[in-house]
Amino acid sequence: MLNVCVLFGGDSVEHEISIISAQQAMAALDRSKYTVVPLYLAKNKQFYSGPALTDIAVFRDLEALVAKQSPVTVVRENHKVFLTTGGFFPKKTEIDVVIPVVHGTHCEDGSIAGFLETLGIPYSGCDVLGGAVGQDKVVMKQILAHAGLPIVPWFWFMASEAVSEMPKIKAQVLGLGYPVVVKPANLGSSVGITLVHTPEELEAAIETAAQYDVKLLIEKGIHPLREINVSVLGYLDQREASVPEEVMKGDAILSYDNKYKGSSKSKGMASANRQCPANLSPELTAHIQDLAKSTFRELNSAGVARIDFLMNAETQAVYVNEINTIPGSLSFYLWEASGKPFAKLMDELVDIAIKRTRTRQKLIFSYTTNVLSSYQSGTKGSKTKTSRCEVVKSL
Repeated sequence: MLNVCVLFGGDSVEHEISIISAQQAMAALDRSKYTVVPLYLAKNKQFYSGPALTDIAVFRDLEALVAKQSPVTVVRENHKVFLTTGGFFPKKTEIDVVIPVVHGTHCEDGSIAGFLETLGIPYSGCDVLGGAVGQDKVVMKQILAHAGLPIVPWFWFMASEAVSEMPKIKAQVLGLGYPVVVKPANLGSSVGITLVHTPEELEAAIETAAQYDVKLLIEKGIHPLREINVSVLGYLDQREASVPEEVMKGDAILSYDNKYKGSSKSKGMASANRQCPANLSPELTAHIQDLAKSTFRELNSAGVARIDFLMNAETQAVYVNEINTIPGSLSFYLWEASGKPFAKLMDELVDIAIKRTRTRQKLIFSYTTNVLSSYQSGTKGSKTKTSRCEVVKSL
């Protein structure tokens, strides 16, 4: 059986949501096919593992949990990756595949993917580039605009420029027209986002967003608004879109409480109030699914992601809002509504991880050369005594 490691936690503001999503994922893995290995990245930046971490009840007191557990390290030895404990008689647990279920900055932004790349272990989800562009809403929108995908009018600025550039910012907002939405560039779960209706509300909204990131953006608010989400699953040229859902919110914009404190306090994004499938025509459904698959491709995504759309309820104009490269609850509820059980979704994530590794193993990343064998000590760092300047002079 494969030893499948589910990695979760991290130090982002979405730490607790990651724990919920990971518990759901671990419960869905087929124990007849896989040995499930939890790997918890605590807020103290240390890794912990053990069977107890498959029980969400132990996470109710995070400080007590960390105090009771012994840290583990992730190491590569003899072409294999292990979780190891310290001491004179270290315990080793081999892992074959990693399913990252982390959300937010320092995790979902490509940081975890880079760590796993250096270990050379198969993992599902976006690589470093896909995670980074998916997390940074400014870069993401620039890529989407270049690809010709529909996005709402917007602009961005550095938080440090807000005071000195406030007259310019206010003028740009007037150009967009109220209402507008103020967001931090690198954050998820609707944290730090404010819907602004008047110039008097603008500065406070900017101050709120600036608590969470150094880059901020402001975009045109859509009214009347419908929020439609679609999940995409795949890698490279194989992409599949789920049925769309419409998220029913209690606030003017979908808030953290709407997402995670809806009908249940323990089901993560799966607890949000929603209509699934969304009440859309077949033509509009197909259009949004095509946009979702195109967004997934343009943003270099892999594994399972969720693309969120804004739709004008009157004109039915659809705009790509953002991508969630590791969505809450892994969007399993969208796939179940599409006829794919959660266990099957996890099977496909494991398959994607293995396929990606096999594909990359066929690529050339380094050459076997004799550069060091002919290296001469000194400061020139050249295999010959002829300098670059001498070569240029001879031309």
